[in-house]
Amino acid sequence: MKDAGIEAKRDAQARPGSFLTRGGGLTASLGNYEAPVRLALEEALQANVFRRIWNKDASLWKREETHQQIIANSLGWLTVPAQMQAVSEVVTSFAGDISVAQEFQHVMVCGMGGSSLCPEVLRQTFGRRPGFPELLVLDSTDPDALSNFAKQIDINRCLFIIASKSGTTTEPIVFHRYWYNEVAKKSAAPGNSFVAITDPGTKMAETATAEGFKRIFLNQPDIGGRYSALSYFGMVPAALMGLDIDKLLQSAEEMAQSCSADVAVNDNPAALLGAIMAECARAGRDKLTVVPDKKLSALGLWVEQLIAESTGKEGKGIVPIVGEPLGPPSAYGNDRLFVSISVGSPDDGESETASQLRALEAAGHPVVYRRLGDIYELGAEFFLWEMATAFAGWRLGINPFDQPNVQESKDATKALLERFSKEGKLEESSPIASDGTLTIYAGERSAAAPSSVVDVLRQHFGKIKSGDYVALQAYVEETPEIEEALQTIRTSLRDATDCATTSGYGPRFLHSTGQLHKGGPDSGVFIQLTAPDKIDLEVPGEPYTFSILKQAQAQGDFQSLLSHGRRAIRVDLGDDVVGGLARLRDVITAVLPVSSSPKRS
Repeated sequence: MKDAGIEAKRDAQARPGSFLTRGGGLTASLGNYEAPVRLALEEALQANVFRRIWNKDASLWKREETHQQIIANSLGWLTVPAQMQAVSEVVTSFAGDISVAQEFQHVMVCGMGGSSLCPEVLRQTFGRRPGFPELLVLDSTDPDALSNFAKQIDINRCLFIIASKSGTTTEPIVFHRYWYNEVAKKSAAPGNSFVAITDPGTKMAETATAEGFKRIFLNQPDIGGRYSALSYFGMVPAALMGLDIDKLLQSAEEMAQSCSADVAVNDNPAALLGAIMAECARAGRDKLTVVPDKKLSALGLWVEQLIAESTGKEGKGIVPIVGEPLGPPSAYGNDRLFVSISVGSPDDGESETASQLRALEAAGHPVVYRRLGDIYELGAEFFLWEMATAFAGWRLGINPFDQPNVQESKDATKALLERFSKEGKLEESSPIASDGTLTIYAGERSAAAPSSVVDVLRQHFGKIKSGDYVALQAYVEETPEIEEALQTIRTSLRDATDCATTSGYGPRFLHSTGQLHKGGPDSGVFIQLTAPDKIDLEVPGEPYTFSILKQAQAQGDFQSLLSHGRRAIRVDLGDDVVGGLARLRDVITAVLPVSSSPKRS
């Protein structure tokens, strides 16, 4: 492993020390990376990049016909702010009728990935609004999570939004079946408790019509899921929870104008952000570390999907690091780019985060600052990151609108479920080590494989190289206690290895960072975390349960990682998930003591 402290000091001595500033509430301290970023902007000007983006010129990214067809059908997000402004009265009126009738206490978005992450950001950022139903977001097949959602609601007073662009995504389909079946037990007209958001002509639209859904919103079809925040997928839940969607959309439209082809590329905030992301990645600083303030803490989840799924392919990729606690310069190698996102009045510069960011700048790390005037500028933020990601895709030479490796895990899961339907069980591999709490599984076991949990983890962590990241993939229920335990493990791993860390809950991350894990650079070291479910629930119309579905998704994802030669193991945490995580932390501390890190010697 590298000596990050020495590397950072060398960077600091060599950096020009200039401060690159542009409009749109975005500034950046780039040090050594200012020159390549300026060159990228100049080359973008010469290549007429933004005019070609706005003209929807698919050849900007790829010339192959199959790629161009995908790209041409994925650029509707460019004009969706204005198009949604034209129909906002319809959405607002529907939400107003729901509020006035006071028929529903809760609105539950049932989706996955692009159809659920924007509503989750809005839910956490704005909270419950007086006089409107409380927004909930279900994006987990974990039966314990599903059961807890059932406990939060009155089934007779919850409006369910079934959100799926394709109308064939497994998770929204099983969510729909489960909740529709539950509502039908108590209502003669269960469709009155459901809303659908989907593309025109999908099976979901047909089902919603047949079952008499209260409303069907047909989304603009030329928008990919992760670029759909400002479409019906984001704005219908926003309106139902009582937000001023005109204000969100207006801020997005203003950002779109700031990124137009008529704006000088040097004054274009998306060009600057996109160039910084791409040039830092090309220089080895591909770990884009998002540092939001408390008001915007949920935004990282949405940025994570957009960046990971858009750029992680062809062996390339920008690795978004979200939720990792900010540390001192000595905690990092020279593979980081930091992006601070805050809202409100200018910081006095004396907060702990501001001091940490200044220290990172001084140590030679590039740092980007993005400040929003108020939280309604989230609309602008969504558009800014979408445009910046499109620009970065051009610079990296990839198609930012496809997800070629996502289907692999889906296919593996489907095959496992088909086998379960025939045989009545999922095939389970033999463990390679167990200590009574933790049980570890891997790929093919070699004759010389270690037999203890400590030895297996020591061997696994011994595969970590400079510039890697360690990914925790948790197929367990998301609770505050579990999240706190995962964060503790992340910090331990980062401090001991100098490596960036990520964590995600399955199956949500399959529709987010899953593309990067398989299609991006081979720099990930993976620890899949599983545990027995406390309860189980039937999936109406299917021979499998939610627990079986989640297990199949975990196994399918693990098989896909191994098929790409990724460094992956599975750790079952046992019946006590928090206790299992504590045991895992203890083993990691024993195997990777912080004092052994070269940068601290």
